[in-house]
Amino acid sequence: MWFRSKPIWKLSEVTARSLRGINTKRSFTWNSKGSNAFVRSSILKKRSMATALLVTAVAAASSVKLSSRPLDNGPKVDMSKPAISPDEVAKHNSPDDCWVVIDGYVYDLTEFAPVHPGGPTVIKSNAGKDVSAIFDPLHAPDVIEKFIDLSKRLGPLEGDMPKELVCAPFTPGETPDDVQRKLKLRARLPPLDAITNLYDFEFLASQVLTKQAWAYYSSGADDEITMRENHFAYHRIFFKPKVLVNVAEVDTKTEMLGAPVDVPFYVTATALCKLGNPAEGEKDIARGCGSGEKKVPQMVSTLASCSLEEVVNAGKEDQIRWFQLYMNEDRSVVDQMISSAEKLGYKGIFVTVDAPGLGNREKDTKVKCSSQAGPLSVKKKEKEDKGKDNGESSGASKYLSKFIDPSFDWDDLVEVKKKTKLPIVIKGVQRVEDVVKAAEVGASGVVLSNHGGRQLDFSRSPIEVLAEAQPILKERNFENFDVFVDGGIRRGTDVVKALCLGAKGVGLGRPFLYANSVYGKEGVQKAIDILNFEVEMTMRLLGVTSIKQLGPELIDTSCIKSRSVQVPRDYLYDKTYMSSDLVSFMPPQEDEADGENE
Repeated sequence: MWFRSKPIWKLSEVTARSLRGINTKRSFTWNSKGSNAFVRSSILKKRSMATALLVTAVAAASSVKLSSRPLDNGPKVDMSKPAISPDEVAKHNSPDDCWVVIDGYVYDLTEFAPVHPGGPTVIKSNAGKDVSAIFDPLHAPDVIEKFIDLSKRLGPLEGDMPKELVCAPFTPGETPDDVQRKLKLRARLPPLDAITNLYDFEFLASQVLTKQAWAYYSSGADDEITMRENHFAYHRIFFKPKVLVNVAEVDTKTEMLGAPVDVPFYVTATALCKLGNPAEGEKDIARGCGSGEKKVPQMVSTLASCSLEEVVNAGKEDQIRWFQLYMNEDRSVVDQMISSAEKLGYKGIFVTVDAPGLGNREKDTKVKCSSQAGPLSVKKKEKEDKGKDNGESSGASKYLSKFIDPSFDWDDLVEVKKKTKLPIVIKGVQRVEDVVKAAEVGASGVVLSNHGGRQLDFSRSPIEVLAEAQPILKERNFENFDVFVDGGIRRGTDVVKALCLGAKGVGLGRPFLYANSVYGKEGVQKAIDILNFEVEMTMRLLGVTSIKQLGPELIDTSCIKSRSVQVPRDYLYDKTYMSSDLVSFMPPQEDEADGENE
């Protein structure tokens, strides 16, 4: 949650907060509107923008003075408390006495560090320092208010921390050559008119995102069998189209949770959108979902980089937004988040139940572990552990269960339902028995999902579970129970197949992350247009004119469970999929290298 890499391709007044002390009044903003707009819109300021980007890239290795200033939209802090000197902050620099400075205010994170979802090492290794440049790019302004007790918000910083005690942004795994190469590729992005499918966004993102951002977004659990199976399962379903039907007009309107929507798909919740779009994050997704002719529901994560309020303010009033909830051990935090979502006009609470602990995402872990760009203090502390397995080297997995309550059960779900009038949808259901139970306890729906293949490897694909669940729900008279599905969707044909099997709506996560990361809000809108076009075309070729006409009689699912049967290759998917690398040998030490040259 905290210390992920800061992508360096985009600067605005928001991200400029992380470049403390850099003497510039100019705000650099990336624009991608229209054809090849990045190049066109930056002709007059291309040199100055490139200079700013390079400053960002080298800030971590330079002596540029970095300092912090309070944020206008930051957490509630008491500025009347006595100011704390930099010398005093620097004294509290141990794991057992851990103070940090964030945007000009001092916090005691000693008790929070052990339950930090990103693991405690990166907090403890920066005790006694100003961590604003690491914290700001990836966190909602209200995250401190949610999770740090008032008593631990100690007071404003008096002046600035010495430059050696100010953390700079870092991008694990990135070399100067990587930075330069990706900046050049950013300047050569194709025009949006050249983007013809969702795979194009994925390919471009794989080339221009930081290594850590790409690893975090694209990784699945263990051998990533489930992540790939989520997609390949759709290849085992074939259509049975009708002919000689008047399909001159096709209507994609439908309903989700009782509300009318323009399209049968939605943007599902994903964490840390600012990894790919550091200035705007989820706000650009909100703008993309609400700016076109077809408005698309957006689900916002508990671990979003922007606050719920920021997302609302970025979009339009008539947009449909849902809140994805992780169940915190502290139920007062849960109550606060639900209340906030209600007041801000969110239309549903999607409770995630498939993550009592974090899956083993090796791509993500290897980038962190192999990085030579991370703070040296982290490496030093790991050496000081003398080989002891204190859990800190294993990343977020051991700590998510503290931040997210692993004891959450059906009884707790019923209690959550009592706390709100909003529809409660259970996200992460993976077996028919739990779908039925969700309906029986009064949930408004479920999302058949395995977290995008990021949790339990060898979980079945959601589309396979959907094929089993719908006949049973119909038999039990739960036909008004909304069943959503996500995972592996890349084409309009995938969306229509899920609708034929009875899905109320189809969620996509990674494709919109990639579109947002490469082109911002215009990319999100383009992705929506592409997917909507494919859905309409599929419906027309299938011989239907409305979502209500879609049903199981239009598809052949006889091979859906035949996982060992060879299917036609999806070459675009294969080209964009990147497998995890094997471990590498450490580089030779200087004395060893000298010996080899003798």
